[in-house]
This record gives sequence, C-alpha cells and structure tokens, in this order.
Amino acid sequence: MRKLFPLLLFALCALSTPAWSTSPGDIRQSGFVYCVNGVINTFNPQLASGGLVVDTLAAQLYDRLLDVDPYTYRLIPELAESWEVLDDGATYRFYLRQHVSFQHTPWFAPTRPMNADDVVFSFARVFDRHHPWHNVNGGNYPYFDSLQFVDAVQSVKKLNNSTVEIRLNSPDASFLWHLATHYAPVLSQEYAERLSKVDHPELIDRQPVGTGPFMLNDYRGGQYIRLQRHDGYWKGQPRMSQVVVDISAGGTGRLSKLLTGECDVLAYPAASQLSILRDDPRLRLTLRPGMNIAYLAFNTRKAPLDNPKVRQALALAINNERLMTSIYYGTAETAASILPRASWAYDTEAHVTSYNPAQARQELEALGVNDLNLTLWVPSASQAWNPSPLKTAELIQADLAQIGVTVTIVQVEGRFQEARLMEMNHDLTLTGWATDSNDPDSFFRPLLSCAAIASQTNYAHWCHPGFDGLLHKALLSQQLAKRIDYYDQAQMLLAQELPVLPLAYSLRLQAYRYDIKGLVLSPFGNASFAGVYRDDGEEKSR
Repeated sequence: MRKLFPLLLFALCALSTPAWSTSPGDIRQSGFVYCVNGVINTFNPQLASGGLVVDTLAAQLYDRLLDVDPYTYRLIPELAESWEVLDDGATYRFYLRQHVSFQHTPWFAPTRPMNADDVVFSFARVFDRHHPWHNVNGGNYPYFDSLQFVDAVQSVKKLNNSTVEIRLNSPDASFLWHLATHYAPVLSQEYAERLSKVDHPELIDRQPVGTGPFMLNDYRGGQYIRLQRHDGYWKGQPRMSQVVVDISAGGTGRLSKLLTGECDVLAYPAASQLSILRDDPRLRLTLRPGMNIAYLAFNTRKAPLDNPKVRQALALAINNERLMTSIYYGTAETAASILPRASWAYDTEAHVTSYNPAQARQELEALGVNDLNLTLWVPSASQAWNPSPLKTAELIQADLAQIGVTVTIVQVEGRFQEARLMEMNHDLTLTGWATDSNDPDSFFRPLLSCAAIASQTNYAHWCHPGFDGLLHKALLSQQLAKRIDYYDQAQMLLAQELPVLPLAYSLRLQAYRYDIKGLVLSPFGNASFAGVYRDDGEEKSR
C-alpha cells in the first residue's frame, strides 16, 4: 500500500486550488504559458467528446498510430511506421515504430518500450465490450460510440511485438482517419496492469501515461495544468522543459494576461479583440482555415420542432450575415453545409439558408404555430468554432423575437450539458464540432447518425435510417467518386430535413508573444508543443 500513496495524494491535490507554485518569471526561463478556456473531466481523450483535453492536451500527452499533416491534410506515420489495407478495407495491419518510450512519471516507471501489447490494449478497451477495462470510468467513448465501432470491429490482434491487425466486420474507407484523431491515443498496458494490482484502475484516465512530448506534472482545478518535458521522447527532446496551460481566466482576462506577459500564447481570442492584437508590436497573430462547424441544433424529438417545415421556418428568421459581422468580424464564412468547405466531399451546390423573417412568420402561421416558447442551451466558454457563444445566442434570441418566438437562454457546460441532453427537455442547442480528420464521416456520423444519440454527440436527437444508409454505403467503397456521390445525397437530405442549421466555418486564431517561435496551428486542432521555443537571443531552456 505504500506504493499507492503518491497516486492518492495526486488525486486529492487535483481537487484543491492553491496558488501557483512557480511564478510566471520562473516559467519564462524554462517554458511558456498557454492560456485557454476549458474544463477538465478526464485526461484521456478516449473518454472525451471534445474540448480542452482533445484540442490541446492530447497532442502533448499522447501519440497515435497515425497523424494528419497540417499542411497537406494527408495521413502520415506516427507510432505506426507503415500500414497495409487488406480485404478491400475490412482489415488493417500496422507495423509499429521501435524504441518508443513511455513517460516516466511519479506514479509510474515503465520497464519496456511501447509495443503491440499497448496498441491492442488501447483499442480493445474501446472496441470490445467484454474487455476488462471497457467499463472502467463509465465505459463511454463518445467519439467511437457515435461511429458504432464496438459493433464494427471484429478483432484487435497482436501478430508479433511490432505488428497489430484490426479486422472489421465490413469495409470502412474512413477507418484510418478515425485512428488518426486525438480520440485514439496509445496507452500503456503495463501501467494498466500496475493499477490493477493496487486496485485503482480508475487512475488510468486521471493520471495519464503516454508516449507524447510532455507529461502531466501538476493540476489545479480551475487554475492550471503544468506539463513537464518528456526527455525520452522518440522524436527528440522537446525544446522547452515545461508548459503551463492556464485555464483560470475568461476572455478579457486572458487578453489582459497576454498583454501583460503573464500569458505567452492566447488560444481562440475573440474576433472583436483582433484590432488590439494586430496593433500591438509585441504580439503575433496566426489565422488558418479550420476543420470545424458552428451550428444550431433543433431537438427533433419535441413538438413542434419534430416538423421539418417548422425548422425551415425558424431558420429563415436567423440573420446569419449579422452573426458574421457581430461575432466573427471577418474570421469566418457563412456555412451552407455541416461539412466544412475544406472537406473533399463538400457539396459545392449547397446554399446558405436565406434570411426572410416575413416569410418565416407566414410559414409558422400557416402551420398553426403560435406563441412559441423555446429554450436555447449555449456553452458559456469560447469555442474553436465560436469565440462568443453567449452573444451569438442573444442575437438568435433577438432574431426569433421578431417573428413572435420567445427564446430563453440557458448557459450550460461540459458534463452537465451532456447529461441534460439525454433528458431531451431542451429545444435548441448552440454548439459546434471540430475534428482532426479530413474524412467527412468524422462529421456526419458523430453529429447526426442514430447511434450518436446514445453517445451524446447528436444534439438534434435526429435519427433517419435513410441518412444512416447513405453513410454506410459510402464507407463500403474505396472509390472516392462513389463516396462523394453518397455524401452529396446525404447533404441534400440534410438540407430538406434540417435537423441542424449550419452557421459558420471559423478560422482558427492564435495570438502569441513576439519571442515565441515554433508554434504550429493546425486546421484539425493544436499540434505538439515539442518544437516551441523562446527566441530571446539565447535559448535558456536546455
């Protein structure tokens, strides 16, 4: 039991909120401070449905079998040096990289490098309902549950120490792309076995051990996460010895910290702050197209929103152009489809819903819908796809008031929102989605498939067998032209049914101090911080 004490101590410390143990001045000598809004419910992205752990922390703590090149959007090797696609896309064989070290933390000291046992453990835990670790910490894997991979994966097998084979029940042309997302990290089987021996398996998702460039050093709920350099990182030693992820301040507070130098990097600044950021010579600003979508989801299980004609009428009342000028300030494009324009399956014939409040009122009257009162759920924190969700909700509220619809705004966040969604008592949800995959399946199935209702990522609670059928046909084909045709049909069906109203494709924004170099902003989410350094005339981090 003496070995268990550090584990329990760490878990208890995570619940407290003491002051920083290291001053920002000290951090500047060896690292940098990354300021972002977010809530931590787990450190394992397998269990997350998005947010800080997926978008920022996963790339630091873990590696995946495959990665996506942020410039070419192509699949590239990571922990798998190479791979084979067999049986027309029903079998995938991965040849693993050798001599990859797991992180040596206060709670775990690895005795061997990463091998096939770790890969099998990581994916069998998610895909096999009977795996002893499947139900640890709830047994919910939102991203992969929405894709029904538990039913799709036939087996995950070790062929030898450096080869893993995954067999599916039927071909799936999107499978590799899903394994390249941050939802698919490789965990340590040896660490899991150690936790089993001390009867604390739940700590695998709270005290992470991965192969990534940084490891968890300290966490203070609502304040910060301190990451320490993984000196044995297989790509080479990260250039800075620590990173502090500051989660203590809201939008204006984070901007103030950037201006005073308390923050070195500001993730997702509000578009309204761009003029301040551009005019300050001490700062730099990066903008890139993002694989994301902001949208309004209608609860299609509740009357009268279960009627597509009502949803179409409400959509006519929303002034999307005003959202572009008041929320995004030129940093987004009005969305015409749930797929971003950068996707290879984007329907170029798709049209943005027109703004016509007079027609909206007429259509609602013709449908006999009067004195409509709706609740609109909105996240309180800024998102990669929406820098000001509450202000967006207020504009939508004002638009619908013009046609006689009363909207009550309810601010929700994190696990609370996910739990309440299952009660299905909301009417509208202002939300969005971002993924580190260029495959359209990474948008369609998690957001709108029947299975995604149970996984709590289908906020519209919309289930259409015809839509699911089109997605399934697209997965069975390895021919791009056929897949595009099926996805075109799927987008046409969505335009008719309108379970969600696409609002915006947002640019990814990042502001940082002038001396920070090597920061890569990816369309799919934050890249590794391993190459980040401070250029002040002398590199002091080594």
